[in-house]
Amino acid sequence: MEGIVALIINLAIGAAGGNLAGLALKAKSLGYLWNSVVGILGGGLGFFVMGLVGAGGGSIIWQVLAAFLGGGILLFVVSLFRKST
Repeated sequence: MEGIVALIINLAIGAAGGNLAGLALKAKSLGYLWNSVVGILGGGLGFFVMGLVGAGGGSIIWQVLAAFLGGGILLFVVSLFRKST
């Protein structure tokens, strides 16, 4: 059960990270909904990568950092491929 709770927390923090990145990079923002979706995917990827490097069971601070950075980085990458209007 501990793993599922940690994953949910990281997904929520990833959504927040995507929205914060969207606020910080207004030109790269996809809107609140898509910032959240991309942030959630990035949070999941951050959680997965932490597990691969053996830090998945680490402190909550490292898990939060991974989800936040994963959400923000994925938003930036997705925004690079988005058509400019």
